[in-house]
Amino acid sequence: MSDLLIALATLPLWASLGCLLWPRLADLLSPLVALALVGCSLLLLDAIAATPVILHHLGGWGGDLGISLRADALSALLLALGTVVTLAATLFARRYFTDDQVRYRFWPLWWLLNGAINALLLSADLFNLYVTLELLGLSAAALCTLGKDKPQALRAALRYLLLGLIGSLLYLTGVALVYAEYGTLAIPSLAQQIQASPASLTALLLLSSGLLIKCALLPLHIWLPAAHSSAPAPVSAVLSALVVKVTFYLLLRLWFELFTAVITPAFATLIGTMGATAVIWGSWRALMSTRLKLMAAYSTVSQMGYLFLFVPILLALPDHDSRALAFGALVLFALNHGIAKAALFLAIGIIQQRLGHDQVDRINGVARQLPVTLFAVALAGSALVGLPPSGAFLAKWTLISASLVTAQWWWLLVAVIGTLLAAAYLVRVLGAAFAPAEPPPPTGKQLLSGELPALLLAAMATLGLGLGAAPIWSLLAPTGLGNIL
Repeated sequence: MSDLLIALATLPLWASLGCLLWPRLADLLSPLVALALVGCSLLLLDAIAATPVILHHLGGWGGDLGISLRADALSALLLALGTVVTLAATLFARRYFTDDQVRYRFWPLWWLLNGAINALLLSADLFNLYVTLELLGLSAAALCTLGKDKPQALRAALRYLLLGLIGSLLYLTGVALVYAEYGTLAIPSLAQQIQASPASLTALLLLSSGLLIKCALLPLHIWLPAAHSSAPAPVSAVLSALVVKVTFYLLLRLWFELFTAVITPAFATLIGTMGATAVIWGSWRALMSTRLKLMAAYSTVSQMGYLFLFVPILLALPDHDSRALAFGALVLFALNHGIAKAALFLAIGIIQQRLGHDQVDRINGVARQLPVTLFAVALAGSALVGLPPSGAFLAKWTLISASLVTAQWWWLLVAVIGTLLAAAYLVRVLGAAFAPAEPPPPTGKQLLSGELPALLLAAMATLGLGLGAAPIWSLLAPTGLGNIL
């Protein structure tokens, strides 16, 4: 099974090199690589069902000296999310970029980004996580520059890069402090050693601050709306669906696997409060946005806030079974948001290329011109709102129930307000699209080949995750929680 870990971590890097050396073959090579990665991730999920943790030391070196790859149910599920979204976005990107030179620059960076995501999810020590975070940030910022509005794209990419470097510096400082205190950076070893102390608290604050910047939690979100809204549609899809999600994955590892002795109810409440603010403020800004992509970007700020609402609830739940249920809901919400938001950005990319803009008040008549695309928008939006039978509905129901069980009823109010605001901005878009007036003459060709990936992702979030949520809980509850809770 260790061969699967190696393939998932290295295959995108080989694909990046191949696309760089033979750019004319990139359009053929990329879908094949994406399909292979989906197959590897599904095989890994099957292996994790039998073996809770798979660990491989590269070169035979021990975990404290060499590079180790590690997978459990949580990382395997996020790898499956990443490979599925990557496959859909890859198929979409083949037709999205009409300029050959832009497409030739896109593919090597695209596979570098995906290689960084996979390696991050499989890394088993804090320093290699830093390396993958740097590769992730650099490749993502470079991809943002490929947007059509070059001045805006460059400004957004530079802001993303600068704040990402600040986050990386904070994270690296925390890593150095952990090594000075405990003499190792291997996650399995640190999980047994970290104790409550001033040094551990300082390291936790540094590590968390750096990752919260990369996770775009309010008020550290200022780079996200511009970067996600100015990037090309397939890049926006992966940035919103995966890049911020894997950073949150690292925070989960830190808070509930390494620094459990340091996390206090006050710290968890602070994180939950920041998440609650993000839910309401991000939803309001999405409702007020005049552009579809900006609306989707602010929606990401809001949806990420829900994930942080689970932190104080997980800490307050009284027994393992209830924590396992809440943790499963958290993972389900993350998967739902990743798939639905990728579908939404791909569908918006089709509308933008068809009309030449993404202004909300000028998309009247799109329902008649692009019915399949608008159906994908409606399905993805329903999943983001949390309408049944989507995965978000089950996750929010569990969140609300757990908030009442732990006597933290204020998180229920946040979830209800955020859901109503999300429904409002979805209805606003659909209402504008169904308006009877004719839209302006189309300025771009219809991306028929792009409609299917967006529609399938939207259907997966709305129906697949909701109706198929039981296997996710089954995978996480007995095995995947492991050291997390």
